[in-house]
Amino acid sequence: MINVTIWNEYIHEQNDEIVKEIYPKGIHNCIKEYLENDENFSFKTATLEQEEHGLTEKVLEETDVLLWWGHMAHNKVEDNIVDRVQMRVLEGMGLLVLHSGHHSKIFKKMMGTNANIKWAERGEKERVWICNPGHPISKGLGEYFEIEMTEMYGEPFQVPDPDETVFISWFEGGEVFRSGLCYKRGNGKIFYFRPGHEAYPVYHNEYVQKAISNAIYWLNKGENAGTWDDSFNPKDTMERKEPIEPIEVKGYQVDHTYQK
Repeated sequence: MINVTIWNEYIHEQNDEIVKEIYPKGIHNCIKEYLENDENFSFKTATLEQEEHGLTEKVLEETDVLLWWGHMAHNKVEDNIVDRVQMRVLEGMGLLVLHSGHHSKIFKKMMGTNANIKWAERGEKERVWICNPGHPISKGLGEYFEIEMTEMYGEPFQVPDPDETVFISWFEGGEVFRSGLCYKRGNGKIFYFRPGHEAYPVYHNEYVQKAISNAIYWLNKGENAGTWDDSFNPKDTMERKEPIEPIEVKGYQVDHTYQK
């Protein structure tokens, strides 16, 4: 059984009537409802408005794969919760970042960049090309799949080079975008998946649903998942007081005391 937690800031669906018509129970529950057809998954959902954003230590400890959808409230996510999620990824929890989650605090923290893009909201057709048909996330998707109307994302996508690019998207207006990227951080895996938008019914698309399901299987913790020892902790000294082999100390030693 793979324990999945779906996190959604859940603001557009409550405040915008058009979005509410497309996702009446919220994007998180739309995703949950089609994934529930797979008996190998068990689910929790969490939203921004809940205490600790629904991501308590207990919830994250019990989560194998975390899905993240955010758009207009990235800065309202508390930093201590972001740190908590980061540690769980380093320990082995999978992280699936969806669409505008590229600007979330957690994704930028894991990437170490601003994750900026080009974008336009024109209701363009998107053709998602499969770069590696043999990758587990590509299973059952064919050569490409299409989304009839969506927001455009364009390059450059300011993230580190991925371990693997699974999807590349072409848009009606001529833009292209690396829309499925795999990363490894510590013991955990990260997959960024571009398709999805609050004002278009992208998460009702059967191929988008299939890709998300495939990604959860790929992200599920591997045999090497476990504890993560964060060696860079300013509260503790990183100095090795005694050498492994006896040596004569030479040269000048400066003061390495950290200043606050």
